[in-house]
Amino acid sequence: MFRALDHTHKNLKRLTLASAALLIAACTLETPTTTLPGTGPKIDVSKPVPVALLVPKTSQGAAPVAESLENAARMAVADLGDVKIDLRVYDTAGSSDIAAQQAQRAVDEGSKIIIGPLFAEAANAAAVAVRDEGVNVLSFSNNPTITGGNVFILGKTFENTARRLMSYAKTQGKSRAVIVYPQNVEGEFGRVALQRAASEVGIEIISAQGFTFTPQGVVDAVKPIKTAVLNGNADLMILTSTSAGALPMLAQLLPEAGINPATVQYAGLARWDIPPQTLALPGLQNGWFAMPDYGRTKNFAERYEVAYGAKPHQLASLAYDGIAAIGALVAAGKANALSAEELTQPAGFEGVDGIFRLNKNGTNERGLAIAEVKEQQVHIIDAAPRSFTFSGF
Repeated sequence: MFRALDHTHKNLKRLTLASAALLIAACTLETPTTTLPGTGPKIDVSKPVPVALLVPKTSQGAAPVAESLENAARMAVADLGDVKIDLRVYDTAGSSDIAAQQAQRAVDEGSKIIIGPLFAEAANAAAVAVRDEGVNVLSFSNNPTITGGNVFILGKTFENTARRLMSYAKTQGKSRAVIVYPQNVEGEFGRVALQRAASEVGIEIISAQGFTFTPQGVVDAVKPIKTAVLNGNADLMILTSTSAGALPMLAQLLPEAGINPATVQYAGLARWDIPPQTLALPGLQNGWFAMPDYGRTKNFAERYEVAYGAKPHQLASLAYDGIAAIGALVAAGKANALSAEELTQPAGFEGVDGIFRLNKNGTNERGLAIAEVKEQQVHIIDAAPRSFTFSGF
């Protein structure tokens, strides 16, 4: 069921999800050297390995996400073949206190690792509760402020996306950029990630234009954004907003104000294909954004829909990948398979969204593709990497 992948990756030409995540063969790049937590509990690989899944099953508003996460985790367990995982589901109700209690209960009942919770505060509480036992927590959060010790995040981070986007922009000759972001927590995270990534690749951020996260705030920001772009001779403008946020307004107002997408490259830190109707926005035509390996993601979504009669939530793949990575490590037959050292092996894993690996500081890296919006459709213009030897890492 599991096998290491050779450096030619010829076998990856076939997009198959008949098995779960595969261990990728070792590569030459190392991850950050932050101190690792303890070795973690030993496991008996000859028996089903108890794994706890913490999700907000009874949380108002989050219950559908919890259902999708649980379904995807069960898919991964079923795909593991000879590797046996004893999946145990615990309800956090979306509460940090309950998450901590359920994490402790799960460990007391024999769980060797925890997948989840969904929310950052709950994940932090769960990790603290079981830290003394050396049990690692793989949260669905993408908030890097909770990482470290025994907590790792599976969520797609701003830092990873920004690095991929800016690296690609550099290869296309872009050199002067303006960042447009809402003045809220999400926007600030995005701005900082883009500034750091730009510095790493040698793109100058000539201005970072923040706006109040209100409709009037977006309108009021258009003129200063235009001034920054045109007076600064920017050849790249990066929007951090999502489709559920200010993106639709910005995609309409900025081109109308005279920031021509034909002369200034529009790019997005968020995905522009969720929901699909976002692709129809005129200002986003020919724009760039980063996304997971498109073929693999589509394959996973189709399999999920056949199994459960509904489309998966966009976070569902995190549950699949978390369980599948554990299965890949257990398949190696090591008693310490779930230690931080093994979880953060630098070669990473092959998941349903493409390659990913957990860093020793608790963050993660994922192989992303660069997409372009053309005629209201997604076109992949730079494929997702198939190993971490890719220069974007």
